[in-house]
Formats: sequence, C-alpha cells, structure tokens
Amino acid sequence: MIQQSLEAIAIAEIELQEENLRFKDFIKQQDDKELDRMVMALNQEIEPQIDCTTCGNCCQTLMINVTEAECHSVSSHLKITPDSFKEKYVETSMEGQMIMNTIPCNFLSQKKCTIYTNRFTECRAFPHLNQPGFKSRIFGTLMHYGRCPIIYNVVEGLKVKLSFPSND
Repeated sequence: MIQQSLEAIAIAEIELQEENLRFKDFIKQQDDKELDRMVMALNQEIEPQIDCTTCGNCCQTLMINVTEAECHSVSSHLKITPDSFKEKYVETSMEGQMIMNTIPCNFLSQKKCTIYTNRFTECRAFPHLNQPGFKSRIFGTLMHYGRCPIIYNVVEGLKVKLSFPSND
C-alpha cells in the first residue's frame, strides 16, 4: 500500500535512519543498470498514485536553483522584466549561482504551483527517479526520503525488490 501521509513518512525517516544508512551502502554494491531499471519501474508505478498537488512538500521545504534562461521565461510569463524578477524573487550566491529567495517557494499557493507550465527545471525533474544514475544520487535521494512520498515509496519498494534485510 502506498504511504502518502507526510507525518508518517517523517516519523519513518527518523525510525529507519540506521536502516537507510545500511541501505545506502547496500545500494553501492548493486549493478547500475539493473538498479536504474528497478527504480524507474517502481517510480513509473508509484508516481501516478501520488497527487503532488495535495502535498507540495518539496515546494515548501527545498531550495530551488534558477538559471538565467528560467529568469527570462518566468519573468515573461509574469509580464515583468528579468531584472524585476531577480530583484523580487532571486538571491545570488557568492559563487554566482541564482536561487529562489524564500522557502517555501514564492510561487506556491495552496499546495499548487502558480507558474506550473513555466516552473523551473529542478522542479520539473524532482524527485529525479526517472533518470539513470540512481546509485550516484542515493545520498541526495535519502536526504529527501522523509519529505517526498514518491521517494519514500520507491525506496521502500526497492528494499523489498532487492530483499534488503530490514531492522525488524
């Protein structure tokens, strides 16, 4: 059964912290291509069962990187200049990387993205489970385990598929 409760997932993150650290090491021993195949299949099965618009937790808790092209695209969508967009919504790091200036995202309203058709690349790609290279992203994936129902359910499904021994 798919777990969608953010409260239950946050509790599981704490309770399964040691198990997930062992799972991270276990993942590093798996075949890359077979692992990617399993993760993508699980994601394809689980993602349609979770309505992100009833969650919005990623938009409420993650820092979002912004590219110059996205500044232009979103500012055009909002009918403001790119400079106005940057002044109102963007911070620039000391290294010159642009990020949204608030968490939660300025464009989140009632758990829905108000610029959905023009949302940022990182937002479109999250939680990155439909892309190859899962093994190289396992640390980051587990960082979001207690935040995203899709990640939680894919990781738990992967544990079952790989016959990973749980803490129980």
